[in-house]
Amino acid sequence: MTPPQPQESDRPPEHPRPHGATRPGGRTARTRAAVLAAAWDELDTQDLASLTIERIAQRSGVHAATIRRRWRTVEGVISDLLSRSGGTIPVPDTGSLRQDLHALARSLADFYAQQRNQRLIEAVVTAATRDPGADEVLQTVLGGRVRHVASLVDRAAERGEVAPDTDGFEVIAALGAPFYYRLLMLRRPVDANLARTAAETAYLAAAEGVFRTGAGADEEPESG
Repeated sequence: MTPPQPQESDRPPEHPRPHGATRPGGRTARTRAAVLAAAWDELDTQDLASLTIERIAQRSGVHAATIRRRWRTVEGVISDLLSRSGGTIPVPDTGSLRQDLHALARSLADFYAQQRNQRLIEAVVTAATRDPGADEVLQTVLGGRVRHVASLVDRAAERGEVAPDTDGFEVIAALGAPFYYRLLMLRRPVDANLARTAAETAYLAAAEGVFRTGAGADEEPESG
């Protein structure tokens, strides 16, 4: 038989742990899952300004003191939620860079048409301005996702659609920027027209060599 494991409430951690840091499996994992699920459900009806540890505790069934001990703040919960949310938008592979970028933009528009997803990105960006740990999570997670999606630009370079030294990260960042400006600055919903113009602008810029960064990008063309 497996010996009984000490309950987390029986002893405080010897050293402070990062937001939501846990040992895999058991009570700790169940607690983390319950708290993050509760925070996600709360974002369906609440923005970050209205979200509190007490609301998360009530919905999750986890004591507020436990949440504060592990995550410290609402921002800590939100940053952990982002780190666990995983890749939600697939990488298109149509065989055409233009079509891939348009498909990606439509997926982004569909994703941010859901209010809860809007509130998550708003909450994460707000949390990052208040909490260095949340800022690190934001940069790591979103940066990783952009690099992953940038593989579609690498494929386009292999097909000869763009120059080999095209910076795929910057292409995808340029496509995504109008969405976040619309959501976070203008505070307006995204729509199909935004998806179309963001994708086409990124494609045309990439095709014209705007995002070239490697050797030969600044060379003058040979005179005929």
